[in-house]
Amino acid sequence: MADENNNIESGAEEQQQQQPPQEQQRGERGERGERGRGPRGRRKPAEAEANFDAQTGEELTEKVVFINRSAKVVKGGRRFNFSALVVVGDKKGRVGVGLGKAGEVADAIRKGGESARGNMVGVSLKDATIPHEVFSHYCGAKVLLRPASPGTGIIAGKTVRAVLESAGVKDILSKSLGSKNAANVVKATLNALLSLRMREDIYKARGLQIKKVEAPKPPEATPAA
Repeated sequence: MADENNNIESGAEEQQQQQPPQEQQRGERGERGERGRGPRGRRKPAEAEANFDAQTGEELTEKVVFINRSAKVVKGGRRFNFSALVVVGDKKGRVGVGLGKAGEVADAIRKGGESARGNMVGVSLKDATIPHEVFSHYCGAKVLLRPASPGTGIIAGKTVRAVLESAGVKDILSKSLGSKNAANVVKATLNALLSLRMREDIYKARGLQIKKVEAPKPPEATPAA
């Protein structure tokens, strides 16, 4: 009988050693999360990254404006594809827009950046703002840009701001009207910047010379009678 009791007690001790404590199990569940799944969240656009142009050697600013995910339903499930809208500029009057598509987000951003660097164009700027007011539209998107005094800053939404900052504008007033589609708003903003013209260019195209206006002279003091 004594031997049987000893065997029963030793078996119970082995079972207790094999089973982990409840606190340890709870800690493991807390680390893994429910059913081993991690936290979920939407993909945020990547922040601005500094790159260098291979041709000119200048520093370029790359900004991801919008990332879209599309799904194709097939027999085995769903296949996802990503598209990234990227804006690249040197903050000195040159800016470009590109759209990249790939099966991974990183590849889509890389393709969009390469396309934007290949499509860079120059825009006319006057100091830190634009030379005149301009209104442009692309499909359903409409963008209004107005010059602003120094110290105003960029008064614009995130989509229009990405294009203006990449081009090098620091003081401007803007308003986005109509559609909020990121691709159309970016293209409307780019068209608005491309339609800007300096006074010197307009006079040169018309064969005219800019007349220099002399500053008014202060009134002379009249002698006392």
